[in-house]
Amino acid sequence: METILVINAKAKDIAGFPVRRALPAIERRMVGPFVFLDQMGPIRLAPEQRLDVRPHPHIGLSTMTYLFEGEILHRDSLGTVQMICPGAINWMTAGRGIAHSERTPETTAAAALSGIQFWVALPKSHEEMAPEFLHLEAGELPVLKDRQVSVRVIAGTAFGHSSPLRAPHPMLCMDVALPKDAPWELPADYSERALYVATGEIEMAGARHGQGRMLVLPADYRAKIRATSDARLIVLGGEPMDGPRHIWWNFVSSSKDRIEQAKLDWKLGRFAGVPGETDVIPLPE
Repeated sequence: METILVINAKAKDIAGFPVRRALPAIERRMVGPFVFLDQMGPIRLAPEQRLDVRPHPHIGLSTMTYLFEGEILHRDSLGTVQMICPGAINWMTAGRGIAHSERTPETTAAAALSGIQFWVALPKSHEEMAPEFLHLEAGELPVLKDRQVSVRVIAGTAFGHSSPLRAPHPMLCMDVALPKDAPWELPADYSERALYVATGEIEMAGARHGQGRMLVLPADYRAKIRATSDARLIVLGGEPMDGPRHIWWNFVSSSKDRIEQAKLDWKLGRFAGVPGETDVIPLPE
């Protein structure tokens, strides 16, 4: 049997905020359509501290932002202005090109900020689609509870329940909260799956795994988990993508030439702007 691949997320700094990056990694570039996973925080915001990510571009992917704590205000070049709160999803499909900003709302008092941002590659048939934005409130997502274990189905289908998010490629994403000593088994409904330990510690296959560790599971492996402390897991995966993806800065594509075009388009100001915003993040040199 194939072994479980263990990835330790790398510490990064984004706009002055600490993040842990589990994907892409040297050990594994993709899990299903997922090409990127950053865990933001958890961090306590000082009174004068704000997340302030200026407008920047994307192509060839959907970004999915999911918060555990705090609030982020999203603005994009479609004219969307959307607050995201814990348990909700912002699903922004870049397609042929979109720009957006992410900031702490001016009305938000100093508080905690914690959550996950995913990048999901689009199949080749959708890489050049028109950009779109979808917001789903926490109450719109299925939440399954059994013996204090809570599972929110963010995307895909699990345990007979489906998220209303309709992605163009088969994918799975779940937020799983486990109290100490709780057992849980991850279904093997998708051929590529990974567990990311967001908080706490779990035991699986005789080994313990703590915060910031991703476990990529073999196909058909029945993952039997026990929480050794209160823990929160993110499950992600899906079916294999239709070929590798190239990533440069915020651009994802099956074509290196397409990324070069996107670099030139951003440098020359050809992307649509975010209404009301003029200060952008320049193309890295």
